Amino acid sequence: MSDDKYDARATSRLLAVQALYQMDIARTPLDVVIVEFSDHRVENPLDGTEMPAADLEYFEFILRSVMDYQTKIDRAIDGYLAENWRLSRLDSTLRAILRCGVCELVGEPKAPSGVVVSQYTDIAHAFFDDAQGGMVNALLDRVADAVTKGDISTGL
Repeated sequence: MSDDKYDARATSRLLAVQALYQMDIARTPLDVVIVEFSDHRVENPLDGTEMPAADLEYFEFILRSVMDYQTKIDRAIDGYLAENWRLSRLDSTLRAILRCGVCELVGEPKAPSGVVVSQYTDIAHAFFDDAQGGMVNALLDRVADAVTKGDISTGL
């Protein structure tokens, strides 16, 4: 994967997390958030921090896949959370990160799992302390391992 594609996908992942968060908190409909982010947020995903251009098709793929397969994704996440924890108990941003990460690991087998885990862990560390970032890393690692072993079927 070229560095440009890698960087574009990294930006798309961050934007997808932000868009899912907005959809959760503000109840913004999917098509509205896609247009809003495509028209206004792509140039400035981190409010002033210079970022590579996003791959808008990949951004939309992540969002639509998470929304279309949210029940399956949420069940997978719940299955890998620590005992007595449920996705519904987590912070909205953390839920968005996990949903996007699991969506890609399960729904896009061509995406390198190490890159997916690393980039969503980096996003988690940008928003949370080490404990939540470590939890994202551990959960996504377990899902990636399960996909590799065939314990979770790929494709959504």
